[in-house]
Amino acid sequence: MELDVFAAQLSFPLDAFQDQACRALEAGHGVLVCAPTGAGKTVIGEFAVHLALVSGHKCFYTTPIKALSNQKYADLVDRYGKASVGLLTGDVSINSDAPVVVMTTEVLRNMLYADSPTLRGLSHVVMDEVHYLADRFRGAVWEEVILHLPEDVRLVSLSATVSNAEEFGAWMGTVRGDTEVIVDEVRPIPLWQHMMVGRRLFDLFDTRANTTAPETGRAATEPSARLVVDQELVRYLKQRQALDRYDSWQPRGRGRGPAPSSSNRPLPRPEVIARLDDEGLLPAITFIFSRAGCDAAVTQCLRSRLRLTTEDQADEIAAIIDKHTGDLPKHDLSVLGYWEWREGLERGIAGHHAGMLPAFRHTVEELFVKGLVRAVFATETLALGINMPARTVVLERLVKFNGETHADLTPGEYTQLTGRAGRRGIDVEGHAVVLWQPGVEATEVAGLASTRTFPLRSSFRPSYNMSINLIDRMGPGEARSLLERSFAQFQADRSVVGLVRSIERDEKALTDLRDQLGGPDSDFFEYAQLRERVRERERQLERQGRTDRRKDAVTSLTALRRGDVIAIPTGRRSGLAVVLETDTDPTDPRPLVLTEDKWAGRISAADFPAPARALGSMRLPRHVEHRTARTRRDLASALRSTGIVAPGRYSKRKSPAASDRELTALRRALRTHPCHTDPDRDRLSRIGEKYNRLARETETKRQKVAATTNSLARTFDRILRLLTERGYIAPGGAVTEHGHRLMRLYSESDLLVAECLRNGTWRGLAPAELAAVVSALVFESRQDASVADRGPTAPIRHALGETVQLWSALRTDEVRHKLPLTREPDLGFVTAIHKWAGGEPLVDALLAAGDRGQALSAGDFVRWCRQVIDLLDQVHQTAPDAQVRSAAAKAVGAIRRGVVAVDAA
Repeated sequence: MELDVFAAQLSFPLDAFQDQACRALEAGHGVLVCAPTGAGKTVIGEFAVHLALVSGHKCFYTTPIKALSNQKYADLVDRYGKASVGLLTGDVSINSDAPVVVMTTEVLRNMLYADSPTLRGLSHVVMDEVHYLADRFRGAVWEEVILHLPEDVRLVSLSATVSNAEEFGAWMGTVRGDTEVIVDEVRPIPLWQHMMVGRRLFDLFDTRANTTAPETGRAATEPSARLVVDQELVRYLKQRQALDRYDSWQPRGRGRGPAPSSSNRPLPRPEVIARLDDEGLLPAITFIFSRAGCDAAVTQCLRSRLRLTTEDQADEIAAIIDKHTGDLPKHDLSVLGYWEWREGLERGIAGHHAGMLPAFRHTVEELFVKGLVRAVFATETLALGINMPARTVVLERLVKFNGETHADLTPGEYTQLTGRAGRRGIDVEGHAVVLWQPGVEATEVAGLASTRTFPLRSSFRPSYNMSINLIDRMGPGEARSLLERSFAQFQADRSVVGLVRSIERDEKALTDLRDQLGGPDSDFFEYAQLRERVRERERQLERQGRTDRRKDAVTSLTALRRGDVIAIPTGRRSGLAVVLETDTDPTDPRPLVLTEDKWAGRISAADFPAPARALGSMRLPRHVEHRTARTRRDLASALRSTGIVAPGRYSKRKSPAASDRELTALRRALRTHPCHTDPDRDRLSRIGEKYNRLARETETKRQKVAATTNSLARTFDRILRLLTERGYIAPGGAVTEHGHRLMRLYSESDLLVAECLRNGTWRGLAPAELAAVVSALVFESRQDASVADRGPTAPIRHALGETVQLWSALRTDEVRHKLPLTREPDLGFVTAIHKWAGGEPLVDALLAAGDRGQALSAGDFVRWCRQVIDLLDQVHQTAPDAQVRSAAAKAVGAIRRGVVAVDAA
């Protein structure tokens, strides 16, 4: 057996789940393996590589991110040699014809759509971190690959532990055939849970309460973890809270009142690390849910006397730093924060987040794995697959910003983060430490640590590019059938089963209630239905009133002119405002305004229950730099000095219910109905209301069932109608010349890019100008900021203006077809990339891309440059105009220099 040969090459015996998965794979089955972080899932992927090689076939090893691809490529090269292993990550291509190729999942998806000859001879595909298919932005790629791979390819899917593994496995069996599901929930390294309160370190769980397995009582993945919280910790927290309440009301100066309590303050970060070092709990990863927080933590440690390395280790660290950063331009080192970063590493301390220069981040990863860096402050992105286990994981807070609001960590997120604790082959146990903060209850932490819920939810939705590729490959009918086989539809159909059962129960209850009213032909049932018609007409008129008010508000906003002074009637921004930029979008106008309290931003119809009207006007400079604090302050002062006063009351449209003849007639019929004066009316009316309410809820469920069933296919049909209208698909269903161009565009704004190329919007731009305009379709500002500038040159401003016009027209069509809206172009990177592609220094480019006076981080700058390069490469391959193709190629060369070139190497 090949498994025996493979296992003999390993330095450790296979665990039971590894052995089971490998045997299934050798027997010709596909496998889905769900196991905790650090359990050794990748061994199964490596066995797939072994099987492919000994049989003379190919194996593709896919990962979700470039860093993981690089890591796995290095591992496989060490085992099989450079001649047998290749790497494809979009911007890097090494030995692509090798029998084993490591690649990002997007690369494989693109190969499948292009029917690449590289796919010939493929026998196995490993999909590492397959749970990424839940990612709302990129998850669809995983399902596309699973659905499109040839049937004879064996799929090895490796996932973190998810609570619905059986459901996911059932779908895999449906679309891929024979698939064995292997679930292992036992951590190879036991995880012990602690809380640090001040300088004291407490066990979270009470091991003495566990009479069955005391040696595993504190392991969060064991059943015993749901036992009571350690009572010593509970008593200490109660004493501390009582002391805090006493301290906070002691006399202070001349009066009494709350005073800051020293016991309330979290332990400084250097002291936390020193305390962990004393307990032998380093190396440690401290998760801080902000990039700025990670950098601040390193700075705090550098200001202290904390040093975690010897002189010999510092010398070894320096050599590794030089290896990774030797090619960086010397004149850019200061702006990159190189010297502070280097000092931190030589003292054994580092940050790790997406805003770092990739060369810096890779250095940190290597040093941490070697045990030379012993304290890392990281954002949660480190928990997503990078092989950087630690002895201890520290959580400063149990709340993080999710992109919209600050939310509590979920049990799944807690498990993902603490899963980094415990290095297999090095540690006998891992440790998770939660730093106590005021308001944090030990029981809440225990609940997080002992709950294992991480359901996998599909994010699959048809896009323009996906849809037209499907049409070209298999036609509308087969494409629709493929979408109906997606995991998203599989989950939707399963949810419908429960709804249908609920509807059946509702119908029985409705029959019972109807009988209590005397049956469907009774007077009281008629009376109940009449009451429902009155209420439904009232609701309908209220909806009409809201629609009319919004229509009035939209009309009034589109009529505003630059310099008009208006009054925002409600909300946090209520008061006077001056219009800086108009917006004539007939569906959702969002003019840019500046309020008298110095806030600048876009308003919408939702801010105006009554129409907006100009109360006066004021003169504005030709160019208003509204993102500059000084400009906002001066304009707000000028606004207040106009003497214009906001009205005290706002007239509103009269309610349609007041003059509606149908509602008047229904109310009259209700009053004159024989049951209206019946002595038993109140009791029977309550039954009637219950009937009507349940009938409404049941109808809502029926509509949900209808909307859910074949929902993806309906979205697909709408996309086809829009693409046919715009000439990407011929009336007979064939893909046109413009459609074939769209097939090769994989941008998030794929159709908008295709429209710009089709209309010659970017024709005549110089390379740096083209890079600037293209950046608007990939860049996303981290802050909710309005357009800062329209571009540094006239050609850029003209091209951006036409691009935005095309986006607006596309958006109108998407609204009409009820499709997800293409993201609005973001001009926040335009000047920065223009400077960089034009050869200007890094520091100028970083400052130009900054927000609120803060320069963009070097890591973010490189990341956005790479995304611009990626789209420019696509433009180079697909543009119908030779000048645009040439400018795109030259722009790529101009961007790929300095720190960007070092990262791409």
